Amino acid sequence: LAVRGIQVLFSLTVMILSAYVANWYNTSTIIASPPHVNAMLVSAIFSLLSVALLELLPKFVPFFSNPYLHLAIESANALFWLGSGVALAVFLGRLLSCRGGVCAAAQADAVFAYVMFVAWLGTLVPLAMGIVKGGG
Repeated sequence: LAVRGIQVLFSLTVMILSAYVANWYNTSTIIASPPHVNAMLVSAIFSLLSVALLELLPKFVPFFSNPYLHLAIESANALFWLGSGVALAVFLGRLLSCRGGVCAAAQADAVFAYVMFVAWLGTLVPLAMGIVKGGG
């Protein structure tokens, strides 16, 4: 439950940081926000929806709760966070200059992506081990 709390808290943090960076691009530059920043926003929203589904489904609709569904959702989140974190880090590394609050927010966003990847691995690995050992 503590890891789920971290997943929710950091997802909200990433959502706020990504929205700030995207808004800066959309209002202060002539180009739209980069897809790398948008991917972080999508990952955060997907993560929040996933936590709600993973926690509420077994409690309210237990006959739809399936360990393989949970495994798929956990895996998708881990992959989304890893992919969006790598994409944003590569994007930031290729910028000619990166200064100010928006740059710091984007850099923090990339760091949080890796923290979220580890958090989702922290719930994915025990679930996968339980499925392999116990058959579900």
